[in-house]
Amino acid sequence: MSSAPGYGSNTPRTKLTQNQLNAILHRHLAFRKSQAGGVRANLKMRDLSHLDLSNIDLSDADLSGAKLFSARLTGANLVNANLYAADLRLANLEKADLRRADLRGACLRGAILSEATLVEVDLRDGTLLHYTPSGELTEHAFEDSVLTSELTAAVIRGADLSRAKVANAFVMQTDLTDAVLRGTKFMRANLTGSNLTGCDLTDADLTEANLSGAKLSGAVLTGCAIGRANFTNTNLIGAILDAAQLRSPNLSAAVRAKTLENPDDDLREILVLHMAWIDSGGKDGKRADLSSLDLSGRKLGPVNLSAAILQCIALRGASLAGASLAIADLSLSDLRKADFTKADLRGVNFERATLTGANLTDAQLGPVHIQTTSGHVWRANLQRARMGMAILKNADLRKVNLAGATLAGADLRGANLSEADLTGTDLTGATLDGTVLDGATLADAIGIEELNLT
Repeated sequence: MSSAPGYGSNTPRTKLTQNQLNAILHRHLAFRKSQAGGVRANLKMRDLSHLDLSNIDLSDADLSGAKLFSARLTGANLVNANLYAADLRLANLEKADLRRADLRGACLRGAILSEATLVEVDLRDGTLLHYTPSGELTEHAFEDSVLTSELTAAVIRGADLSRAKVANAFVMQTDLTDAVLRGTKFMRANLTGSNLTGCDLTDADLTEANLSGAKLSGAVLTGCAIGRANFTNTNLIGAILDAAQLRSPNLSAAVRAKTLENPDDDLREILVLHMAWIDSGGKDGKRADLSSLDLSGRKLGPVNLSAAILQCIALRGASLAGASLAIADLSLSDLRKADFTKADLRGVNFERATLTGANLTDAQLGPVHIQTTSGHVWRANLQRARMGMAILKNADLRKVNLAGATLAGADLRGANLSEADLTGTDLTGATLDGTVLDGATLADAIGIEELNLT
């Protein structure tokens, strides 16, 4: 066994081969099963760089100070594991389970943690470690020994960090797209330039955090503490915020949704040009682009905005009853309590949009058949849409993509969901009396057991 210097330590680490690691893992598995000869894995200060630990069970194992540089840990079970001051740079932890793991002072720079479970992990500051003459691992006593946890340039897309402790950590240029960050503690964390598009930050604590240049389009910040946080050049277009948050002076330097100076006249002109664009097949007029505008509360009625670009638009409480929005792009938009009754939403893009409490009674969200030689079918995309308590009575949702969407408490009575993709969809408390689910994909759907459809 060779030795390698250690991150956060003044003592070289012992390098393990794959065979030596496998022997330790075998004894740890026996320990987990309470079998004879079982021993809890002790991998503290070991060098496991580049080794394959995919799908292994290291729950409760001691990996404090271990070097896992570029190690493969996809699907690994690291529940309650001690990863204090571990070196996890460029490690692949995709879909790993790290619930309640101790990651204080750990370095995850460039690591991949997409779809990992990091509920209640501890990523606060750690302390430099060293060995005593007796061989015990202990902390340095001097003041400059603090190790700040680092997630810089990590990929953490779709991961669950609910109630995690990330105070003071470096989370710069990190991809947290669609991550669940409910109740997560980010006090004084540096999130400069990070991508938090579509994140759920409900009840999180961002007090004194640095979010300058970060992207929060479509993110939910309701109940989130933002006192003294830095939002300079932070993109909040399409983000869901409380009324009190919107009044915060902290947001004065953020990039927010725009308003029209003369909304009635400006909208009329935009709609006239858009109709000319539709009627001429794109030869005349101009395609409507209302992206990043705030039109909340407006009564737009049965307007024709088919194929319009409305990304990150704010239409909270707006009325679009009977409107034509076929193949329109409303991704990452704030559509809370909007009225889409009897609207033509065939092939619409509602990806990551927030439609909490929206009314889509009798709305048409079925597929559009594109007139081409290939006969392409354009399905409505509601992937990861938030539709809690939405009203979808008698709505046409045939072949719609609702993968990862939230329909908790939604009213789907009489809705047609035949051949819809409901993979991972949250249907907790949804009302489905008379709902058609013929041919629907229900894999990993949440709350499905309540519907007696298993």
